[in-house]
Amino acid sequence: MQNFLRVFILLFLTNAIVFSSSTQAGISVVVSPDNETSSMSKEEVARLFLKKSKSFKSGDKAEPFDQGKGNDARISFYKKIVGKGPSQLMAYWSRMIFTGKGTPPKELDDNENVINSVSNNINAIGYIDASSVDSRVKVLLTVN
Repeated sequence: MQNFLRVFILLFLTNAIVFSSSTQAGISVVVSPDNETSSMSKEEVARLFLKKSKSFKSGDKAEPFDQGKGNDARISFYKKIVGKGPSQLMAYWSRMIFTGKGTPPKELDDNENVINSVSNNINAIGYIDASSVDSRVKVLLTVN
C-alpha cells in the first residue's frame, strides 16, 4: 500500500509540474468527415471523454481517443474543455476504475495518430492542436 501511495504522489506531482508548464495553444475536437455530427458544445464533449455519455446526438456510438499523458494537447483539452487538471483527471479515473464504472479513453501518442485514427473511424472522436487540423478530419469545436 505504501508503494502505491508513493507512486500516486509521484504521478500527482509530475502531472502538476507538467500541467503548470503547458502551452496555451488552441484545441480542436475532431471526427471523421463522414460523421454526421456537425458541432458539439464543451459540455457534450466533456461527457463523452469522461464516459458519462456513449453516443453522439444522432445516437451513433462515440469512441473517444485521448492523447498521451503529459502531452500539451491533452493538458490543454482537459483544462479548457473538461475543466480538470491532470491530478483531478487521475483521481476521477482512479475512482471510476476502482468502482467498476468505467475506463479511460484509449490513448494515442500525438496529433498525427489521432488524425489517422479519427479519419478512418466514423465513430471516433479526438482532439488535436488547432494548428494540426487538415482535410482528413472535421472540426466540431475549437477553443483557444
